[in-house]
Amino acid sequence: MNPRSLVASLHDLVAAALAWIVGYALRFNFDIPPDFAAAMVRNLYWIIPLQAVIFHLFGLYRGIWRFASIPDLRRIALAAGTVGLAIPALLLMLQRLTDVPRSVLVLHPILLVLMMGGSRFLYRAWRDGHLLSLRQFEAQPVIVMGAGSAAAALLRELSGSARWRVVGLVDDAPTKLHSHLHGVTVLGPLASLGEHARRLQVEHVIVAMPSVAVAVRRRAVEMAVASGLKVLTVPSMADVLSGKISVSSVRQVELEDLLGRDPVQLDSGGLHGLLNGKVVLVTGAGGSIGSELCRQIAVFAPARLLMVDHSEFALYRMEQEFSAVMPALPVSYLVGDVKDKIQLDRIFVEHRPQVVFHAAAYKHVPLMESGNAWQAVRNNVQGTRCVAEVAMAHGVEKFVLISTDKAVNPTNVMGTTKRLAELTCQALQRKTGGKTRFVMVRFGNVLGSSGSVIPKFREQIAQGGPVTVTHPDIVRYFMLIPEAAQLVLQAGLMGQGGEIFVLDMGEPVKIVDLARDMIRLSGFSEEEIPIAFSGLRPGEKLYEELLADSESTLATPHPKLRVAKADALPDDAWLERQAQWLALPHREYLEVKADLQHWVPEYRPTVH
Repeated sequence: MNPRSLVASLHDLVAAALAWIVGYALRFNFDIPPDFAAAMVRNLYWIIPLQAVIFHLFGLYRGIWRFASIPDLRRIALAAGTVGLAIPALLLMLQRLTDVPRSVLVLHPILLVLMMGGSRFLYRAWRDGHLLSLRQFEAQPVIVMGAGSAAAALLRELSGSARWRVVGLVDDAPTKLHSHLHGVTVLGPLASLGEHARRLQVEHVIVAMPSVAVAVRRRAVEMAVASGLKVLTVPSMADVLSGKISVSSVRQVELEDLLGRDPVQLDSGGLHGLLNGKVVLVTGAGGSIGSELCRQIAVFAPARLLMVDHSEFALYRMEQEFSAVMPALPVSYLVGDVKDKIQLDRIFVEHRPQVVFHAAAYKHVPLMESGNAWQAVRNNVQGTRCVAEVAMAHGVEKFVLISTDKAVNPTNVMGTTKRLAELTCQALQRKTGGKTRFVMVRFGNVLGSSGSVIPKFREQIAQGGPVTVTHPDIVRYFMLIPEAAQLVLQAGLMGQGGEIFVLDMGEPVKIVDLARDMIRLSGFSEEEIPIAFSGLRPGEKLYEELLADSESTLATPHPKLRVAKADALPDDAWLERQAQWLALPHREYLEVKADLQHWVPEYRPTVH
């Protein structure tokens, strides 16, 4: 028996003796006659060992007092009931039953439950901080938005917290008004938050509504920010249920919480058929989209996951992550350039990938606009063609190209090269005769990706501002990286060859509004962190589009995916002319732009 169990056992035996003595004291109004007192002590020598045996038989020492709960109380009650039957039977066998008043035999098991159960729950209440504690008065007062299961779990975990003291709840459900949740009152609807915060002198609010619709959670956060409160939120229910994190691990509200979207419904069965037991290759595997694609693919247990990237450090980070999180998954980390056809051929010969996701690309618009224009062509067009042609030669079943909304009516080199990559895959689809199915997926900006505005704004706010926005009217489509990766997988499953899938990006968002939200969520005002307009950058346009004028869309079975169908597709002769152009050693950026206008007639270079 370990020391904790030994202490618990001794405690229960002392409680049993006390219950026996108190039973006599209650029976005789605390004036026990000498004869009965002597008999009471004599019988203790027999009933204490009997109770020790019963307590162990009922497993009272397998539980942990720190987490005493109803099942523990049930075991104590059953053990005490058994004691209540066993003691009279033992005394009857010893012919000592007449020494014990019948009321003592009734009182003893009741007192036993109160003493043993009460001490356990008092101990838990003390450890959980439910008992009066000075630190509770030192904790900061906070109001919780929401009065559902997440709020209940949060209140349980914050009980006695040295940091937070919940002084009220707000919830829009009329039936919950003025009700109590773990001793905390529901003060009113969400709209009354500011009033109660001022009255209770609260500066912080915790949004505990992880399961409600994104729009409702966004409204709650905006109300809290408008009331001048510092907003925190609980983790997602997925993280809580998976055991990764507890509900009490509150964090600051991020912009992703305001722009988040409802979860993607995936065809899990179909994706298992596409990925399970297959060798899957991802190019650009160390990038924002490529790395998330690898994480999502790994869920479907491929036979082997091939990560290809030209950055050794990016692959090192992926190796460290997957070795820790998914050590059993067969993964190959391959440093390589998508323009190196000989190396690609070696990879395909050795590993025989069946599904390819091509995410490798240069994507930073201003950097690719002038001095790096030919490198953008070589990486985004020639690199795509090299991977696609090697995939065709080795009989890959599915080739999925990650494209962008900047490929639509492009005004910059980067977007035009991605449009040319789309056309290249469509031309190869005609050439392959359906053996390899090429699928293109087009979407807008993803929150938090490398080089996006969100990390840039965070850095500028941390430095005290100003936050720079190129133009007051510039708008962009946004989605979360996991959602984008999931929809890429779904589109890859649904594609039959040659389609360009367009993701539902929701409503476009003004970049200046993003900046204002980030400033407020960081606890500052625009007077403290100003916004400065720097002017549109080379190649940048005010509005992004998801469809070109010559394209139309068709609905798909998935609500967040549509198919863009082009009027005319390039042929084999087009591919041959393109190969000759890509074989040129170098082109100056003005020549590149002139060439791109020939290959993509809708390309209109911007001039700011």
